[in-house]
Amino acid sequence: MLFLNNIYLIFIFKFLCIKMKIIKKITQYSFIILSFIFADDIYRIPIEGTIDLGLPPFIERTIKEAEKNGVETIIFDINTFGGRVDAATQIKDAILATDILTIAFINRRAISAGALISLSCEKIYMTGGGLIGAATAVDMSGKKGSEKVISFMREEMASTAEKRGRNKDISRGMVDEELNFTHLFIDGDSVKVDDIEGRKEGKLISLTTQQAIKYSIADGTADNLDNLLDSLGLSSYSIINTNENWSEDIVRFLTNPVVSSLLTTFGFLGILFELQSPGWGIPGIVGLTCLILSLSTSYIAKLATMSDLIYILSGISLIILEVLVIPGFGIVGLAGFFLIIYSLYLLLIPDIPVEGEILDQAMDGFTIGIIGAIIGLYFFGKLMIKTKFWQDLTSPNSQKKEDGYTNTFGWESLVGENGIADTDLHPSGWIKTNKERLFVISEGKFIEKGSSVEILSVEGNRIIVRKLINS
Repeated sequence: MLFLNNIYLIFIFKFLCIKMKIIKKITQYSFIILSFIFADDIYRIPIEGTIDLGLPPFIERTIKEAEKNGVETIIFDINTFGGRVDAATQIKDAILATDILTIAFINRRAISAGALISLSCEKIYMTGGGLIGAATAVDMSGKKGSEKVISFMREEMASTAEKRGRNKDISRGMVDEELNFTHLFIDGDSVKVDDIEGRKEGKLISLTTQQAIKYSIADGTADNLDNLLDSLGLSSYSIINTNENWSEDIVRFLTNPVVSSLLTTFGFLGILFELQSPGWGIPGIVGLTCLILSLSTSYIAKLATMSDLIYILSGISLIILEVLVIPGFGIVGLAGFFLIIYSLYLLLIPDIPVEGEILDQAMDGFTIGIIGAIIGLYFFGKLMIKTKFWQDLTSPNSQKKEDGYTNTFGWESLVGENGIADTDLHPSGWIKTNKERLFVISEGKFIEKGSSVEILSVEGNRIIVRKLINS
């Protein structure tokens, strides 16, 4: 009996083993089938024009999407004169972090920040007559950056080249013209360099297509994307052209230096004008909206840090506290105002090492932006007060010339009547009486919405009211 039980157990064990092998095979074949489904796709990501802070979110999203879909190859179609170094480092980090094969196809040129992005890819191919290099850091006026900034960019290029097995001396020479050399170690051999002008002190390195291939910076050449796919044996693969979605387009638009500076200055001025009058009105709403747009897009683009967010939110909170809770305008409001100013200034500082010169230029740009916005608002205000909208807003029920003139609207009988403030009066606003809704002016003091008021006098269309003491 014990013998039969053992046979029975052995039979069950073999049966389970067979089942497990079947399940394993099914899993393996399913994975192979899914691999074939997605393996025929190659993502093409264009990097063209100026590299700004709106580009990294698009690159990061596309790489994650490719990883999710099991794509094996991403081709970065690059043609750029460069742009922001902090944006390029974000893109570089995203490329180095993925396990997908990344190929930089330099379709004419990869200058400055474009060179850093190209070096971060596993393979580099260039069109005939292409160019890569000239990656020295410059400030906002086009002058060479400080040694601290140059050192950062120089070693950023070198470490990226080292990660991908490329020559560090050439990469450093693309950033720092003070370096020079006569020989390079390429694939374990010492190679004499006499055809790169940038090897000399005082010259930056820029490589043509053939020079980049000769010194193992690039892996090959291709006239166009189709030729590149043929040379890689990928001509049967389907190219998926990726593009920015609407939200990324908005972020790129709002992080444009001109647009972001306007948002910052109008936000600042809106808050400033709101502080000049009690209550909370249109200037405060416009200013707060501009600040939210500027701050949110800066945070998405990684220009604003969490500390910047805390500073600005704290400043806004102090101002709202001053406006809505504490009467008048004092230390709390001033503290919030200057905290916002400091935070907006920090938003202009790039996320790379900077020194006094860059900080001074950020302050100059911030000051110029504020002055420009004030001048613009002045002329805008002069045009605004001539519009029908403004007349209706400030002088409702005004008389027209063709209707004849009278110095009375029949409101004299309202003198002595009481009403309720339908809006804040600072000093003008709307009240409700038993008969109608009227646009009035207080004696000069601020009257909160919902307060009981008394109509003191009527002079034509000018109705003067006073807050009732017991309200």
